[in-house]
Amino acid sequence: MGFIATVCPDGTPNLSPKGTTTVWDDDHLIFADIHSPGTINNLMLNPAVEINIVDVFIRKGYRFKGTGKVLSNGKLFEEILEFYRKDGLSHIVNNIVLVDVLLVLPVASPAYDREISEEEVRKRWMDYWNFDKKI
Repeated sequence: MGFIATVCPDGTPNLSPKGTTTVWDDDHLIFADIHSPGTINNLMLNPAVEINIVDVFIRKGYRFKGTGKVLSNGKLFEEILEFYRKDGLSHIVNNIVLVDVLLVLPVASPAYDREISEEEVRKRWMDYWNFDKKI
């Protein structure tokens, strides 16, 4: 799941989760607009975008900063739509956003400041979310 940050017309931030966020090629990420009129309107006015993707168990991920281009039709739109369809997406897709990634920064939990291993962090959060043990 990618969390997509865009800028509203009044300058305030807009954050929206997108389950379709994925890598398109070495320089681009994509996500599908299934029901994201705010995100799309923001990108049409200001293409600045940041995407955060973090693995909730290992508490590591990446921040991708770049510019988003809204695709509503054309060859690339159809190619990306077919990619999603082959992957099982059955929702109506209004637009595709192609993000030109300009900067990639790592994200890591402060837990790693104490020299805890990734395996230990994963185990801690897997145990925490194990509901069978909580009942």
